[in-house]
Amino acid sequence: MKPLNPVVAACPPSGIRRFFDIAATLDNVISLGVGEPDYVTPWHVREAGIYALEQGYTTYTSNAGLLELREAIVEDLSRRYSVSFDPVAECLITSGVSQGLDLVMRTLLAPGDEVIIPEPCYVAYGPCVTFAGGTPVYVPSSPTFQLLVEEIERAITPRTKAVLVSSPSNPTGAIQSRELLAALVDVAVRHDLYLVSDEIYERLSYDAPHTCVSALPGARDRTVLLGGFSKAHAMTGWRVGYICAPAAVLELAGRIHQYTMLCAPHVSQAAALEGLRSGEPRVAEMIAGYDRRRRLFVKGLNDIGLECEEPQGAFYAFPSVRSTGLDSETFAERLLAAEQVAVVPGSVFGPSGEGHVRCSYATALPLLDEALERMGRFVRSLA
Repeated sequence: MKPLNPVVAACPPSGIRRFFDIAATLDNVISLGVGEPDYVTPWHVREAGIYALEQGYTTYTSNAGLLELREAIVEDLSRRYSVSFDPVAECLITSGVSQGLDLVMRTLLAPGDEVIIPEPCYVAYGPCVTFAGGTPVYVPSSPTFQLLVEEIERAITPRTKAVLVSSPSNPTGAIQSRELLAALVDVAVRHDLYLVSDEIYERLSYDAPHTCVSALPGARDRTVLLGGFSKAHAMTGWRVGYICAPAAVLELAGRIHQYTMLCAPHVSQAAALEGLRSGEPRVAEMIAGYDRRRRLFVKGLNDIGLECEEPQGAFYAFPSVRSTGLDSETFAERLLAAEQVAVVPGSVFGPSGEGHVRCSYATALPLLDEALERMGRFVRSLA
């Protein structure tokens, strides 16, 4: 048989899913691995999906998505961040942010183009660039996981097409300040680069207001904004995301979308629309719940000897495991075997992630308490 696609064959499996799959084979496991809310989608949102099914909304929508949903998204962004998009020409509904990222990379990149990615970063960023024919160029962040704008600028070459950033961050929970993001916009303007801003966790900002990159001076016409409903609205399985970007970018992304996904599920879009229209009280409750868990879990990690900066956003803690003398993968493997707690090695998020593990605190408080007890017992056993 002829060989399969060598680019795909060279791509390793997701490090997140590897530990999740191992954990699924064991009994009594507490999984802090997968970034998924433990909250069920709010009832009024599920009810909207049920009603859509009952009314027979099981057909295709427009390739770009329900116009009502696009109008609601751009209105929401305008109200909260004072940034304007045309719902017809500058907003596209996708099947989650992951599909949006794939569409954008295939739209922006010609073969050999480079995308600068500050790391630690989400595991899908590099592969999506590679699958689109581009080359990911990784740049480290500071020890507190802040952008090093000078390092980013130093990495720019004639082949650089874009910079891909995420704030709040997966895996670290770090939030980039408005000043740092404005400095990054200045670099993009001077070097004529696109900015791709993954803001799926934008509602989960605890200590400071979220900065929408598209709303910064000079950013609007060169920024591709990725957002969605999976995290703050607890709608991971519904698969609804969106891209807001300049019309020229959206036109080409829409062409790829037409030939591949066609449209996001009609029922899911109807549910997302309900979430935007009347879901704010429940979203606020869930955010407050994550905030309580964040403070308790991070304190617990520090108490057992795993030094951890308090994350400002998302629902991840990224403690250091260097004090144990183990690398991140060995720590995760041995913790899972000894105490049935699943975490993700920081090394899968890039070289700057080594020495850390990612723990999702989107888990019920009793389970987080039990996980801390088990992790503390494991750390003491190493001493």
